Amino acid sequence: MNKGFEKEESIAKSSFEETKIEAGFMVLAYKNEASEVQSLAKEIDSDYIQFHFCIKGSGQFIFNEGRYRLNILEENSLLLYNPQRDLPINLEVNPHSWVVSILISIKKFHGLFSQEADYITFLSEDNRDKKYYKDGVISPSMAIVLNQIINYNLNASIKPLYFKGKAYELLSLYFNRSEDADVEQCPFLVDETNVIKIRKAKDIIVSRMAEPPSLQELADEIGLSLKKLKEGFKQIYGDSVFSFLFDYKMEVARKLLESGENNVNEVGHKVGYSTSSHFISAFKKKYGTTPKKYIMSLN
Repeated sequence: MNKGFEKEESIAKSSFEETKIEAGFMVLAYKNEASEVQSLAKEIDSDYIQFHFCIKGSGQFIFNEGRYRLNILEENSLLLYNPQRDLPINLEVNPHSWVVSILISIKKFHGLFSQEADYITFLSEDNRDKKYYKDGVISPSMAIVLNQIINYNLNASIKPLYFKGKAYELLSLYFNRSEDADVEQCPFLVDETNVIKIRKAKDIIVSRMAEPPSLQELADEIGLSLKKLKEGFKQIYGDSVFSFLFDYKMEVARKLLESGENNVNEVGHKVGYSTSSHFISAFKKKYGTTPKKYIMSLN
């Protein structure tokens, strides 16, 4: 267990790992597979910006000695930054929940985007000294990286290097958005009703991924025009509807292959491919290897 982080109770099935990438940059990965809530505490000073990602389950961040609580739910992220005061982590991780956090000093982080300060809202000159809390959704591409971090099983000697690459990849995906989509000012996203409809569209294609509706059918089902569906989905999820669905299907396929409960043909059929050759081609396009070779690499 790491000195900087205190776990109130040690449960064999649960695991916590703190990996220091370099000075002012670390990755925390926590799995609570127990049936009880686990509490974590770590002192973090005001020099750091915090990115928290809940891959599975849920948790709560506790502030001001319990007077204020901030939920983090499955498939959601939370960005915390307050240059005016320290923001220690006091996190309650619910049973069967997984959380990954990236902590990076604002100086190091700003260096990554020094030419793009206006692109990252809270780094702009007007906002630099303001506190910043923001929640968001985890895209399928981000989910792949997060699962690679929390399920790390390569040689321990390359872990810092591997995590460094994955952490940068995750931050890149977190801030990726189309050039014309200003999420902070877009009037479309101000309309909470439309946001709910777009999220419903995401739920529909995920639940019916093997036989998804056409874009027009989807637009009709959620009660939005085709144009607003396309624009809104891109703004909220950072990708087109079917590109998002492709990434989601490949992530589901990868997990099914890892479980070992289905063969390649069965996995392909479950995620909506009528022939194994089409599935193999899609999987290779996404991961650069065939499903069979991927399974072999796990062993």
